[in-house]
Amino acid sequence: MATITIRIDEDIKNEVEKLFDELGFSISGAINVFFRQALREKAIPFSIKAKSDEEKYNEYFNPYNMKILMESIAQAERGETVKKTFAELEAMENE
Repeated sequence: MATITIRIDEDIKNEVEKLFDELGFSISGAINVFFRQALREKAIPFSIKAKSDEEKYNEYFNPYNMKILMESIAQAERGETVKKTFAELEAMENE
């Protein structure tokens, strides 16, 4: 048996641990499955690719984003705007 040490964002680790637990795997077990499948296929066992410009466009202009955009435009046209400084926006982001 060999040991591999990796560094990963703690939030991702926690989410993946929860997911794998629901699937009946430990992180170690899931990585072993990944390695075995990679050996069988002699490749990464899933597709890795950059999104095309069309995919990026479609992802951004999805129905939810378009609804929010149209609501924001209507709100601005009614004069219902809120002014915030950059510092206030950053503070909101960190809440």
